[in-house]
Amino acid sequence: MPTVELTKDNFEATVTGPEIVLIDFWAAWCGPCRTFGPIYEQAAEDHPDIIFGKVDTEAQPTLAGAFRISSIPTLMAIRDRTVLYWQPGALPPRALEELIRSIRSVDMDDVRRRAAESPTPGG
Repeated sequence: MPTVELTKDNFEATVTGPEIVLIDFWAAWCGPCRTFGPIYEQAAEDHPDIIFGKVDTEAQPTLAGAFRISSIPTLMAIRDRTVLYWQPGALPPRALEELIRSIRSVDMDDVRRRAAESPTPGG
């Protein structure tokens, strides 16, 4: 499946489903972003059941600002509307595959249970 360009108009609808969504925050002028791009595109082809989104931080400064993106590329993984991974830096193919395996294996019932048990900030 090809990657999806994420904008302020389609971001919310894309990440609020039960699917796994990987998001690459990038910019055309960024050398590591250009290196990571083909790796990310190949992973999108290899995993058609996962949504692979791309946020051009130059074209979508509001989204970049909302997530306080200060270094690119930054990769984010969301599953069941929960951010499970958020890290700057380009990943080599093997590390990206390991991340995908890891995200697939997360017990989301356990994640939700832990979130419900943890105290809320300021509460």
